[in-house]
Amino acid sequence: MTMPEANDIKGVDTPPTVTNSATDVLGKSKIFTPEVINDIHVKAELGRYRMRGFSMFKKIPHWDELVFLPGTLTRFVIEGYREKCETRTVIGARFAHKPLELDIPVYITGMSFGALSIEAKSALAKGASMAGTATCSGEGGMIP
Repeated sequence: MTMPEANDIKGVDTPPTVTNSATDVLGKSKIFTPEVINDIHVKAELGRYRMRGFSMFKKIPHWDELVFLPGTLTRFVIEGYREKCETRTVIGARFAHKPLELDIPVYITGMSFGALSIEAKSALAKGASMAGTATCSGEGGMIP
């Protein structure tokens, strides 16, 4: 007596065959082109996205490269008030009709209303206004 094949048993489908090509599974796809599939394979092998575009390989300064000039640490600065440190920053001065003027070069990044409560958004807005800087509204607008 022979065992029945998987196709002969009711309710059991034939197991899928192993394919060697992504196009065998996807067919001709407008989204998953051979280039996209190749990029997915490369990312899987790297374990991360490919680094590309916008000066990705530019040397970025590191905290260890900071240099402190200790001259003012060992003696009293006589001319300390002659030259003041100006932190005012203008963003869009060349091309914007209304450039953004900040008293300090710190900007509170966007956090949408869905991520933060109304109290948190209000506190960030008030703090930014008191400090003379700006805050981004995020995806959902500032406060409904």
